[in-house]
Amino acid sequence: MTYDAIIIGGGIVGLATALQLLRTSPGCRLLLLEKEGQLAAHQTGHNSGVIHSGLYYRPGSLKAINCIEGYHLMLDFCQMEGIPHDICGKVVVATRKAELPQLEELRRRGEANGLAGLRMLAPAEIKEIEPHCTGVKGLFVPQTGIVDFRRVAEKYAEKVRELGGEILLEQQVERIAQTSEGVEVSALRRSWRTKKLVTCAGLHSDRLARLTSSSLPLRIIPFRGEYYMLRQGARKLVNNLIYPVPDPAFPFLGVHFTRMIDGNVECGPNAVFAFAREGYKKTDFNLRDTMDSLAWPGFRKAARKYWRAGLGEFYRSISKAAFVSALQRLIPGIGSEHLEPAGAGVRAQACNLEGGMLDDFFIVESKEIVHVCNAPSPAATASLAIGASIARMVGRTL
Repeated sequence: MTYDAIIIGGGIVGLATALQLLRTSPGCRLLLLEKEGQLAAHQTGHNSGVIHSGLYYRPGSLKAINCIEGYHLMLDFCQMEGIPHDICGKVVVATRKAELPQLEELRRRGEANGLAGLRMLAPAEIKEIEPHCTGVKGLFVPQTGIVDFRRVAEKYAEKVRELGGEILLEQQVERIAQTSEGVEVSALRRSWRTKKLVTCAGLHSDRLARLTSSSLPLRIIPFRGEYYMLRQGARKLVNNLIYPVPDPAFPFLGVHFTRMIDGNVECGPNAVFAFAREGYKKTDFNLRDTMDSLAWPGFRKAARKYWRAGLGEFYRSISKAAFVSALQRLIPGIGSEHLEPAGAGVRAQACNLEGGMLDDFFIVESKEIVHVCNAPSPAATASLAIGASIARMVGRTL
């Protein structure tokens, strides 16, 4: 079978790319391949559902540009398709005076990225929004919202099929070969040919990219984020979203509270090195995945740099008391009795040779192939904007 475009990966970015390509290139013969038996099985399906505003990202970066554009596209899409969502706002809270310069930097970045209505909060004003939260200063971000991104992804898939796109499940790609006639993509028992190929493989993005780019300057390092859930009687402790001031030296936001669109409240996540790329349980282990991480020079450098923070994350993984202690920085009244174990997600974090955790989206484009090599949060929020950008890359040669 020959197609104009093949997309590998049935997460929210792959599906958004397929949708945007079909919108901008009507009549395009498009195929999307997903290795699992369902769409949105990994990062999209384990996402806590925050519609990000664009607060955290360096102005002018791909994250900032795509998040701001994608935010508005996401809201328009949800409204048009009747997908439940809530722009409830969030509070970022400094619990120590040492965090105040970084809180001010967040405000500056947000305003530089076009966010209006950001408001610094005194301790009493924090309590007006989140009565059980305590801090020395806060920042209110009115644009932040919540949605079920799995439901969004499923709606993307529905629209892709309506526009003539084909989606095949349980098709794990094993081989990519560039020929004089285009690109040949092979799974276990089937092969397809295409003019343009896009890979959006999330946790396995580097492996697919290395099938055609052996000198790829990064590897995916998996980090598991574990959550607790507030018991039903304790949900009154959180109105909407409460975040700490993030550590600028660490590529994660810290444990926080997230009201979800179904009414539950998640607490977390931590960020522990996962011994399997799809390692959602603490006991999950995959030898190939582990050796891939350990063999990467950049990971070893990062481990030496972040070992103290890493040990703290592992400690919170095995000690509920330590996890509760981290949450109590934001809500002192929370106790172990208020929490029950919830799910976990695995973040695909790209790491370069120097040990740096890539803080921006990273896309590699060649004449016939586009590899999305790093698309962490806020990729779900930004999915339609990312998809539109890739559609423009692909559309130039279709």
